[in-house]
Amino acid sequence: MRSPLGRVGAVICWENYMPMLRMHMYSQGINIYCAPTADDRDTWLPSMQHIALEGRCFVLTACQYITRGAYPADHESALGDDPATVMMRGGSAIISPLGKVLAGPDFSGETILYADIDLAEIARGKFDFDVTGHYGRPDIFQLHVDDRPKRTVNQLSRMEKE
Repeated sequence: MRSPLGRVGAVICWENYMPMLRMHMYSQGINIYCAPTADDRDTWLPSMQHIALEGRCFVLTACQYITRGAYPADHESALGDDPATVMMRGGSAIISPLGKVLAGPDFSGETILYADIDLAEIARGKFDFDVTGHYGRPDIFQLHVDDRPKRTVNQLSRMEKE
């Protein structure tokens, strides 16, 4: 999607661990890579820093902060029934194209993060390393993406008749 800040793309949750999907995102020239997730582990932030550095793009990652009190009383929880129990601890962050954390991660509660971003950092970063540009090595590596619409269900007997 185009925006006043350039091209924005999004990859959801653990799809961010799929290298070929990330490569496809980078090839589209994204400036801002959005990574909403339900992963509040300590390993998430370093992964997001890697993605920012790999794609030379800003990464905005969002993870919800939610307590047991936000759920109905009959909701089963292995963590207990105390309304103050943290079910997901958040950890949203904003990361620069060179992997610097500009805001977050915040684990203290619901919050909105802000950061000033300089889109020129993307060009400066890609001058050094551009995974789908001058450093892409198309002589030996190529990724073919078929983004044509597809049916969810294909019956072979029907396809043979068509």
